[in-house]
Amino acid sequence: MSFSSNSAEPKTRPVGATELSWCKAVPGGTGITVLALLLSKPPNTQFLQNALRKLQFSHPILNSKLHFDPASSSFSYCTPPSPYIQIQPYDLQSTSQILQANFPDEYSSISPLHLLLEHEMNSNSWQNPDPSSDTDLFFASLYTLENGKYVVALRLHTSVCDRTSAVGLLKELLGMMEEEEGVEIVEMDLEKVNKVSVAIEEYIPCGKGNKPFWARGVDMLGYSLNSFRLSNLSFEDTVSPRMSRVVRLQMNEEDTGRILSSCNSKEIKLSGLLAAAGLIASHSLKGIPDDQWEKYAVATLMDCRSVLDPPLSSHHIGFYHSAILNTHDVKGGESLWDLAKRVHSPLLNAKDKNKHFSDMADLNFLMCKAIENPGLTPSASLRTSLISVFEDPTIDRSNKLHQVIGLEDFIGCASIHGVGPSIAIFDTIRDEKLDCACVFPFPLHSRAQMEEVIDEMKRVLLDGTN
Repeated sequence: MSFSSNSAEPKTRPVGATELSWCKAVPGGTGITVLALLLSKPPNTQFLQNALRKLQFSHPILNSKLHFDPASSSFSYCTPPSPYIQIQPYDLQSTSQILQANFPDEYSSISPLHLLLEHEMNSNSWQNPDPSSDTDLFFASLYTLENGKYVVALRLHTSVCDRTSAVGLLKELLGMMEEEEGVEIVEMDLEKVNKVSVAIEEYIPCGKGNKPFWARGVDMLGYSLNSFRLSNLSFEDTVSPRMSRVVRLQMNEEDTGRILSSCNSKEIKLSGLLAAAGLIASHSLKGIPDDQWEKYAVATLMDCRSVLDPPLSSHHIGFYHSAILNTHDVKGGESLWDLAKRVHSPLLNAKDKNKHFSDMADLNFLMCKAIENPGLTPSASLRTSLISVFEDPTIDRSNKLHQVIGLEDFIGCASIHGVGPSIAIFDTIRDEKLDCACVFPFPLHSRAQMEEVIDEMKRVLLDGTN
């Protein structure tokens, strides 16, 4: 394996506005992206490390380090000329100690893959920015389990890796793992780093991100006032230190097919249906009268790559998602499909008005203000919405490649225990089956409480599509 570069000097660029909001969010615990893979065959550690370094060469933003300047409270990416990633190995004893120390109550009832994913999401390398030392943005660990199984965990700073990026990285990595041969690294052209890996704001089509000054002021006021009227799931512990936990919502092929078919026939995206089910489940479990209305917020994240100027491919690594925040009044006895339509329609209207671009600065500003002033949120919980969904699911199909490398299962999601929703849904259609990683802030919400919500969501989805 060979490495080369055309410059010995690192390249730097300041982070963009959206990237900056993540740089401020991650130290508090929101925006740690993790991919965890369960393997039934021992991976070649040296080859795996070489493959990860090739990814850093192919996508220079992944080879960047985060620099913090305390004088200006600003962040920038510094890209060195050589890849730096080193796989951190954990033998069977070390892995067992991690699981027993961090999950004494769940160690015997929840799969090691699931628990190690949670462990990685709460391993915050960016918690205390050090102005004297640049921080890596990409980490890899290899855990050894019993019965000859292993977990490979990739942990990244969300500002350089959104969900589309994570999916693309996984596909590239799996492809290289199948080859398991010497990996030749082409020369990294560092002169292109600032031109290729730039912030989403640089790609917004001309005029679509504009908003008159007074309109921006009115919208900001509206978002702020609405936030005080929003309802949430009941908080169980608002004082103890927080971390991210996960509950999986999984369905078989038959139920998934019926749900997707119904979505297609009613022209409602799966994201709208999942959000509606989450709203109904959350409202019903609060034990309030059916005729009592409550206002909830739903944040929908959308991949903007295809509508940027110029359009970007799904292989373009970085953070290129935007969000649309809508509020919905909900009472008991709601019809799943009626509510799903009420969730879906405003989203389409907002997109038609380019609010995913024009409101980007507003939502970034409000996110940063919530981080700086948690008291502005209910019970200082930092909850900005009840639920967040992605506009479109990830599609994954098993193939011979998975069998060759022994890939049995994988989960990908990001932490939300700083600022964010109470439920963040990372949905995948895997082999025609719905598989959602539902991330929540613990112990603000308990695992038992969230399992009850997710079980109710599943019941609502099944009843609504039978």
